[in-house]
Amino acid sequence: MFFDLNITILYMVIFLVIFLAAAIRILREYQRAVVFTLGRFTGIKGPGLIILIPFIQQMVRVDLRTIVLDVPTQDVISHDNVSVHVNAVVYFRVIDPQKAIIQVEDFYDATSQLAQTTLRSVLGGHELDEMLAERERLNHDIQEILDKQTDAWGIKISNVEIKHIDLDESMVRAIAKQAEAERERRAKVINAKGEVEASENLLLAAQKLSENDLGIVLRYLQTMSDISSDKTNTLVFPFPTDFSKLFKGSLKE
Repeated sequence: MFFDLNITILYMVIFLVIFLAAAIRILREYQRAVVFTLGRFTGIKGPGLIILIPFIQQMVRVDLRTIVLDVPTQDVISHDNVSVHVNAVVYFRVIDPQKAIIQVEDFYDATSQLAQTTLRSVLGGHELDEMLAERERLNHDIQEILDKQTDAWGIKISNVEIKHIDLDESMVRAIAKQAEAERERRAKVINAKGEVEASENLLLAAQKLSENDLGIVLRYLQTMSDISSDKTNTLVFPFPTDFSKLFKGSLKE
């Protein structure tokens, strides 16, 4: 009789241990439990110690930390028909565990597929120069589109970053030629502007010198000094500046 009682107590202890092991759950600070009772959603529990009714209640753990999603390389044809290879990274987190479990089968895979299609559609509507020069604006546009579409899943898209935009070798050479031509064009434009400014200054100087004969004399002497300092065999015959008045008078007559 005493032996049978001990066996009964042992069975009860084993049953209690199994019951507690199946009923008690411990969730970390960044985890939540979506609880289902007989298949129906009954609430969200955690973090810390939670108790479930074994075989009647089940739970699904949901991580609330920010998830880094690496978007695979996508083949994108830009608006100006240039083929590029683009990859990006998406940062998101679950803000509503109930929607993340009930509204979508696998929120991670769904977000990944949506990010790939959105990346292709957004970049395909822009030209190559815009992809290279306005990456920050494109990141913001992709982030807004993803955030609106994943809101029904309880997902918050916090950031999107385009990592690489790879071009074919032929396109790289074409861009290098274009950049070289642009630099040459700018050099010619700057040179032409310099010629215009120089001609305007020369015209202004000539007008100032023509108003005063003494200015012409000073300029004449400066030219003579510059020639004399140069080690050449040039012969210079000074010409009196007063003779210019005679030429002016003869021209008037």
